[in-house]
Parts: sequence; C-alpha cells; structure tokens
Amino acid sequence: MIDQAQWTTALEHWPMALAMAVGSYAAGSTPMGGGTVGFPVLVLLFELPASLGRDFSFAIQAIGMTSASIFILARRQPLAKAILNGAIAGSLIGTPLGIFFIAPYVPELWIKLIFAVVWASFGLLHLFRINEIAGHTGMTEFNERWDFKFGLWLGLIAGATITSSTGVGIDMVLYTALVLVCRADLKIAIPTSVVIMAFNSILAVATKVFSGQGLQPGVYENWLAAAPVVALGAPLGVFIVAKIGRKPTLLVVAALCVGQFIWTLFSEQKLLGISGILISTLAVAICLGGFELLRRWGATLVGETQGLPTNKNYPVSLNQSCHDVD
Repeated sequence: MIDQAQWTTALEHWPMALAMAVGSYAAGSTPMGGGTVGFPVLVLLFELPASLGRDFSFAIQAIGMTSASIFILARRQPLAKAILNGAIAGSLIGTPLGIFFIAPYVPELWIKLIFAVVWASFGLLHLFRINEIAGHTGMTEFNERWDFKFGLWLGLIAGATITSSTGVGIDMVLYTALVLVCRADLKIAIPTSVVIMAFNSILAVATKVFSGQGLQPGVYENWLAAAPVVALGAPLGVFIVAKIGRKPTLLVVAALCVGQFIWTLFSEQKLLGISGILISTLAVAICLGGFELLRRWGATLVGETQGLPTNKNYPVSLNQSCHDVD
C-alpha cells in the first residue's frame, strides 16, 4: 500500500474491512473461516457474484487464518495431529482437482445455495447440540492409521467439493468429524479446523494464481482493505475466546448461519420459486441427518473402545491425535 500508493483503493473498500473485523474474530474463535462472514457480505449484502465471494474467502483466509494458525502453534495448543495430517494430504489433491474440474461448472446460484445449505445445517447442529458438543473433554482413542485415513478422505472429498466451490468448508467438515465421531474437546477441534483452513486457503490461492486462472476481478481491492484487519483480528479471536469461552461465540455464529440461509432464500425467491425453496430446506434436513449418522457412528465407536483408557485432561501438545491421548 505504501510502495504503490494504494491507500485510496483500500479506503474506498472500508466496508469490507469493517465486516472482516467481525469475520476475523469468527475465523480465530470458531470452526468457520473468515469467509463465513466475507462471502454473505459480498454476495448477499453487496450483491456481487458468488464466484467473487468464493475467491475473496480464499484470499482473506490465506492471511487471517494463517495468522491465527501461527498464534495457535506458538501457544502450543493441542491439535488432532493424525487426522489433521490426513486432511492436509487429502486436500492437497482434492482442492486443486475441485478448482480445475468442479468449481468452474458450478452455477452462481448453486454456489450461493451450497454455502447457505451447509452453513444453515451447521448452525442448527450447534443450536440443538451445543451443550453436548461443548461438554466433550479430551478425545476418544482410535488407531493412528485409522485417524490418518479418516482425515485423508475428509480432506479429499471436502476439498474437491465444498471448499473448491464456496471458498470455505473443509474446516467445518473436519471439526464436525472431530466433535461427533472422536468426541473431541472444542479446545482441540477448533484449533485443528483453523489450521486446515489456513492450509487450504493458501493452496487454493496458489493453485489459481500459478495455473493462470487468477482471482475474480474485485477480489484484490477488497482484500487490500481487509487483510491488515484480519492479520490482527484472527489471532485476537483465538486469544479472546480462551478468556470468555467458546459456547457463547458458537451460539451467535450458529444463529448467523441460519439467518444467512433465510436471507439467501428471500433474495433468490424469484429464481428458486416454491419448489426451489422446498428443495433447499430439504437439503438442510438431509445434512442434519448426515450429522446425526456421524454422531451415532461415533457413539458406536466409543462403545467398541470402552475397554481402553480415555483421556479427560488433554495435554497441551502439538503431537496429539485421536489415539495418543495420555
């Protein structure tokens, strides 16, 4: 900004910087990336193309969530390392494949609806199950190889589908698997989700830039205004939520997730019609059904490992996974 005298450009896009002051806090304190706020602000409030919202999510998270990840690593917060490593390996393949072969063929309206449906179901999950999710301590023990393979498939599928299409999502998928299947403590699940989204955001931006696709027009200008804010705001979110607790923040963000779904349906009602609105609502119900199946699967796995010791006081270490909680 100083070298190229771009202060005017940044100031012209101050509303995005203001919005991302909130978005960056959510990025560091919840399993939902800064794009959870950036995408609906650009697409629903500013009425810009959904593809621009997707690319902006990648670009802004490459700054904010990377900053938060550095802070998490510096504080030596516990991570589900085996699943995280698997998700990184899977997304290393899945995200570029999705960017090249899936995302270009997803219509703008579908991008909006995929984002709205997935995040609404995620919000409803927390509104109904917040006490259970917030009540987990430690993590359930499984085999390290199983953990890695589980993360690998999660990263491959989520990276190729949700993340490549909307700019966010793999963090939410990994977090959901950790809390519903591994019964992970939020102090483990949320930092792990932040790190995987940081990696995928950098990967996506690099893929688009070096492949010649480039980012959508308008991304750079909004990014220029918001990047300094999220660079400080995301790690600040990590710090503040450790003081006030994660439950209140998750409830507020969950309500926003449901609200953006209603807003999307209202703003696109002419294109969707009654049938489209009903199908979108059904899609939310299907996602919730999938979450419930994961929850029951996790309960079954816990039952299968009842004879093994479990951890209720998870140690602060960078080398933890589902299996090595002692």
